[in-house]
Amino acid sequence: MKKLLNTLYVTTQGSYLSKDGECIVVRSEDGSKKKFPVHVLDGVVCFGNVLCSPFLLGHCADSGLAVSFLTENGRFLAEVKGPQSGNVLLRREQYRRADDPVQTSAMARSFLIGKTVNSRTVLRRGLRDHGDRIDSGRLEKAALELDSYAKRLSSPLVLEEARGLEGRAANVYFNVFDELILKNDGEFTFTGRNRRPPLDKVNCLLSFVYTLLAHDVRSALEAAGLDPQVGFLHRDRPGRPGLALDVMEEFRSFMADRIVLTLINRGEVSSKGFSVKESGAVLMNDDTRRTVLQAWQKRKSDIVLHPYIKEKIPLGIAFHVQAKLLARCLRNDLDGYPPFFWK
Repeated sequence: MKKLLNTLYVTTQGSYLSKDGECIVVRSEDGSKKKFPVHVLDGVVCFGNVLCSPFLLGHCADSGLAVSFLTENGRFLAEVKGPQSGNVLLRREQYRRADDPVQTSAMARSFLIGKTVNSRTVLRRGLRDHGDRIDSGRLEKAALELDSYAKRLSSPLVLEEARGLEGRAANVYFNVFDELILKNDGEFTFTGRNRRPPLDKVNCLLSFVYTLLAHDVRSALEAAGLDPQVGFLHRDRPGRPGLALDVMEEFRSFMADRIVLTLINRGEVSSKGFSVKESGAVLMNDDTRRTVLQAWQKRKSDIVLHPYIKEKIPLGIAFHVQAKLLARCLRNDLDGYPPFFWK
């Protein structure tokens, strides 16, 4: 089993990263510095104005460590990594299936079944834990609708039909998402999903956590020898990690969305940690970003029982397990891709 390694997130603006032996040194503008051994890391993510020395980038590439660069608000810009790894035969099979409409639809439906069932579970968990504080009728009705969509996705469908069901299921889920926000002081309201840019604080948090999720899933797919760019549900588009977006669908609701809900409901983030630009875009400040990153890292260490391999694993390892299962499916070692069902 792969050891759960940490991702080094550098959010302090003006930081400079350099190499010192087998360590990464992070120097801040105020002169303070910290060291991180390379062998305990599985990735480096730099937000905004963060510089890296060429020697460090070369060392990370040799060590198989990807260094990603994002804007201060979490939009992916670039990634530096070493020579492409992976099994060429596995990738060829991935490309062949991605070009086959029947195989593509089957794979896409597996991802969407996982997404829909897990979204329903999040709603049912809300009913179980907070049924006396929310509109139970709305959530119960939405959960039943998601049940129905999951069953329909289990039937043979062409890709466009599956996408249509996904869109309707997502509308059902996000139409009641506001019920799960229990802190009713008006600071955090949610009226629907919006992005690029996010126009409210909840969507700002969701978009940022989805970026973290996509980064980790992408790394897991590459480690399994798969091409994260070529997906089944998300079709080819220059620069888009289609397969990473496919696999992260099953993790969105119970991992990313629940982190956002927890941060809001426990008062760990406040409206003072956000600003609104003239364009209407909502941005989070450095302190809020650090709070979200800490919650993300903590969530990845939570132990869960994997429903397919029947082992207890840290949640952060589940990305790697799903990538391995996907590779086995493409090699015909499995009859189909088993999505991760959260319970």
